[in-house]
Amino acid sequence: MVSAGCGGGAFSLFVKPLEGDLGWNRTEIMAAFTLFFFIIGISSPFAGGLVDRYGARKVISTGSFIMVIGLVLLSQVNGLWHFYLGYVLVGVGSTANGPLASSYLVSHWFRKRRGMAIGIVSMGMGLSGIIFAFLVAVYLIPHLGWRNAYLVLAAITGGVAIPLSLFVVQTKPADLGLYPDGEVLETANGDQFGKKPSTFEGVSLKFAVATPAFWLIGVSLVLNHTHLGILQNAFPHLSDIGFPVGIAASAISITSVIGSLSFFFFGWLCDQISPKYAAAMGLGSIALGIFIFTNIGPRSPVELIWLYAIIMGFGMGSWMPTMSMLTSDTFGMASYGTLFGVMSLFQNFGGGAGPLIAGYLYDSMNTYYWAFILILAMVVLAIPLVLAVRRPVHGG
Repeated sequence: MVSAGCGGGAFSLFVKPLEGDLGWNRTEIMAAFTLFFFIIGISSPFAGGLVDRYGARKVISTGSFIMVIGLVLLSQVNGLWHFYLGYVLVGVGSTANGPLASSYLVSHWFRKRRGMAIGIVSMGMGLSGIIFAFLVAVYLIPHLGWRNAYLVLAAITGGVAIPLSLFVVQTKPADLGLYPDGEVLETANGDQFGKKPSTFEGVSLKFAVATPAFWLIGVSLVLNHTHLGILQNAFPHLSDIGFPVGIAASAISITSVIGSLSFFFFGWLCDQISPKYAAAMGLGSIALGIFIFTNIGPRSPVELIWLYAIIMGFGMGSWMPTMSMLTSDTFGMASYGTLFGVMSLFQNFGGGAGPLIAGYLYDSMNTYYWAFILILAMVVLAIPLVLAVRRPVHGG
């Protein structure tokens, strides 16, 4: 919740204040969000390796500290390069204390109902929008200014994420003499963990890269996550066409509420059906949400905004459970940390490109319409790709 809310989740709320105070255009501002996602993508495989080697506790706490430094720097920016550097640091921190580490933890603690467990943990990302959209947009920026808003986010990160990671997190059940799902080992020797028979332990990164499944998942993630170009521009777009700040912020909050519940639903669904079918359902919902959003105009009823938010939120809740379960179900747990990190690289490449495309086309055409249409086409294209995924026949 803290990683998402204080990192990329709050970004769009700062767009118009930065535009007004510092005179930057939206392409320049959205370039920081693109950089933020590219940094997460590039650093994710390395973070996965660090979690494998040093454990989640050290990686999450270190990442949270780096994130605090980045948020403090953002509160002091006057030039674009300061702004970009701030989001580089926030991106590195988010890599270490975000979905990669949490899915790694849950995937090691749960086997029987792993999808549901990941869905529950993923709800934190949905809750971040509920809490931080109104906190930042309605209270912090209007009353304290955008600079102090960044400082408050830094204080929240340092005061919540760091203590939780240091005093609560346990990387694997073997560290406590347990098997996944709460089963107690016959002896206290944690070295016995991992010797429980399994029909599919998993494949190496080298083997996975040579399979069609790896690239089908990767490309579908790139195309799917361009939808962040919609999410990160929804607030400024609704403001531009005349809707009050409270209505625009309510769209974000409704999306987050539904998304939070949807994380749980899609986690449960991944335990019932193949993760690729659950992913396709989520993609279809995102595509429908984008279609509705492109048809919202200055005279549209508020109910249409809320309909978009509900449908988009439902689809948004699919990505974390389906991405994690697609990775573990297709390639196993042998190299999960590294493989999930590489998949995060694909995901964040798309997530970074979407807002940059939207910002650039807005500055060029003074409208978001064609950007939204382009992103819609890419999300639709991702559906047949994910449906074509098949588990490798064998692996080492």
